[in-house]
Amino acid sequence: MRLRPYIPDHDFDKIKDWITDARTNAMWSANHIGFPLEREDFDAALGRMFLKYGDCPFVALTNEGKVTGFICCSVNYESNEAMLAFVVVDPAQRGKGTGKEMVSLAAKYCFEILKADAVQLNVFTANAPARHCYESAGFTERHTDENAFTYGDESWGRCNMILQAEPAPARTLI
Repeated sequence: MRLRPYIPDHDFDKIKDWITDARTNAMWSANHIGFPLEREDFDAALGRMFLKYGDCPFVALTNEGKVTGFICCSVNYESNEAMLAFVVVDPAQRGKGTGKEMVSLAAKYCFEILKADAVQLNVFTANAPARHCYESAGFTERHTDENAFTYGDESWGRCNMILQAEPAPARTLI
């Protein structure tokens, strides 16, 4: 798998149908992005997230070049923590380790390129498959805000998960 920057003209049509219903959209975007996904709304939402948080969108590609996932990365320079957001995988690839691989690769980017000390993300408590994916990539729960989001008659907690950078090996002087 590889990550490359999201290119709207090339990638939007490949990912627009991955969010299949309003509830899934709420779990994925906390309704920051409208449903169904429309190009202008999606581009505008990504632009707002860049201006507010510095989010940069990427797509995950198979080794054959097929777009199989989408993710945004940003870094808070005060805390030196990176944030992953808007994580979504092609439904045909879910349950096959694709999400874990994409999140792990994005975390590696955050540590090695953005030089973050930690990577965090948020997941709604109602989204057990996503939480399992993040745990399998090494993320652990930092805290949960109960009843943080309402969808219809449902109330979801928001779980903040974190992955710490591995300490650099000690250097010995001879």
